[in-house]
Amino acid sequence: MRFEVLTDIGRKRPVNEDSAAVFTLQEGPTLAIVADGMGGHRGGDYASSTAVQLIGEKYTTLKNFKEFKEEDWIEWMKDTVNSVNSHIYNKALSEPELKGMGTTLDAVLLFADKGIITHVGDSRVYTINEAEVKQVTRDHSFVNVLLESGEITEEEAEVHPQRNWIMRALGSEKSIDPDFYKITLDEQSYVLICTDGLSNKVSTGKIKDIVTNGDSLHEKVVELIGLANELGGEDNISVILAGPSASEVVKP
Repeated sequence: MRFEVLTDIGRKRPVNEDSAAVFTLQEGPTLAIVADGMGGHRGGDYASSTAVQLIGEKYTTLKNFKEFKEEDWIEWMKDTVNSVNSHIYNKALSEPELKGMGTTLDAVLLFADKGIITHVGDSRVYTINEAEVKQVTRDHSFVNVLLESGEITEEEAEVHPQRNWIMRALGSEKSIDPDFYKITLDEQSYVLICTDGLSNKVSTGKIKDIVTNGDSLHEKVVELIGLANELGGEDNISVILAGPSASEVVKP
C-alpha cells in the first residue's frame, strides 16, 4: 500500500494540535498514527506530538518482530500505549501549565492483507472501497454514549453542543484501556485515518466519492482537507490515506 499524510491548521485555530506520521520497518508492517491533542495550545500540541514521536521511536527500534504473531503485535501495542500514557500523564502532573492535557490516538499496523487498529478518543479509522465506506472505530465521546443508548438521533448528534466532549484520551488518566480492531484488506482497499476536523465536517458519502475517484493519493488528501476547510475549517484537520495509487486501481 502507498501512503499520503497531511495535517492542516484549519481556518479558525491559532495552533495545530494534531500530529500524524507513518513509520516503516524493513520486512515489517507499516505503522500509521494520527493524534488530536487537547488541553490548551501548549498541552495539546505536546500530548499529540509526543504520543506520535514516542510510539514511532519504540516501533522503529523494535527487535525480533519477525517472530511476532497477531497477538504479539496487540500486546506490544498495548504495552507501548500504556507506557506513553504514563509519560504524558506524569508530565502533566509535573508541569502545571500542562495540567489536563491529553490526546486521541489511532495507531494502525498495516500488513499486506490486514490491519490492527489501536484506538482512543474520537479520531477515526475508515475502510473504503467502491462498494462502501465503513467506520471501523467507535468514538469515545459523550455524544456517542447518548447515541448508542438511543437518547439522541444521528442528526441530533451532528449538532449537539457537547459533541466534542471526549470520554477517553491518552494521558488524561493514570491508566488507559485502548480499543483494538482488526480489518481485512484487499488490493482495492483504502484505509483512512483522520481527526474529527475532517469527520465532523465532511459526510461519509463525500469521503467515499473523493477517496474512490481517479486522482492520486496526494490529490485525494488535499481535496478532503480542502473540503473540510470550505465547510468551515473550525478545527485542525489531519488525514492519513493508505491505498493503491491511481494507476493501480481497477474500476469494476
